[in-house]
Amino acid sequence: MRAVAEAASRVGRIPDTVRSWIREGLVRAIEDELHPMAELPDEWKTGDDGSPAPNWVAMLHRSRTGH
Repeated sequence: MRAVAEAASRVGRIPDTVRSWIREGLVRAIEDELHPMAELPDEWKTGDDGSPAPNWVAMLHRSRTGH
């Protein structure tokens, strides 16, 4: 999978490590490194329910690549 190889290259790891992170549910951390967001205003950092704001940049990228 090209995306895994690219992610591994960008974060300085081997593809097997990235696949392990995907299985363990750590993909969000990888997305944050691959697609960093600009700093958000404090009131945008959490949702109405108190949950952390999603990485909109990574979500947009994922939607455009069909993932």
